[in-house]
Amino acid sequence: QVQLVESGGGLVQPGGSLRLSCVVSGIRFSIYTMGWYRQAPGKQRELVAAITSGGSTHYTDSVKGRFTVSRDNAKNTIELQMNSLKPEDTAVYYCNAVRSADSRISYWGQGTQVTVSS
Repeated sequence: QVQLVESGGGLVQPGGSLRLSCVVSGIRFSIYTMGWYRQAPGKQRELVAAITSGGSTHYTDSVKGRFTVSRDNAKNTIELQMNSLKPEDTAVYYCNAVRSADSRISYWGQGTQVTVSS
């Protein structure tokens, strides 16, 4: 079975930092594009950051310069380093995996809550 397990969410003050992790099992991790999505109340789920099998990264404009996505193929893990957090970053953050050669094959984690508040 395939599992994606997120960790690292929590409550942080504006301007603070958090690091999210996602550990993946049950797939050949190195051939998947990995991504972080988020969904806030009343909003659609949006792609925050992605990293391809080859290590290329993508960020939504609102987090550029503040967030960094990385992957460790030896540990089947991706991370999202979040700095200079703002209240509008508050959301449930989800880990996603999609097979690079066949996007019909994808998997989701359960999500982890990030709350930015003073």
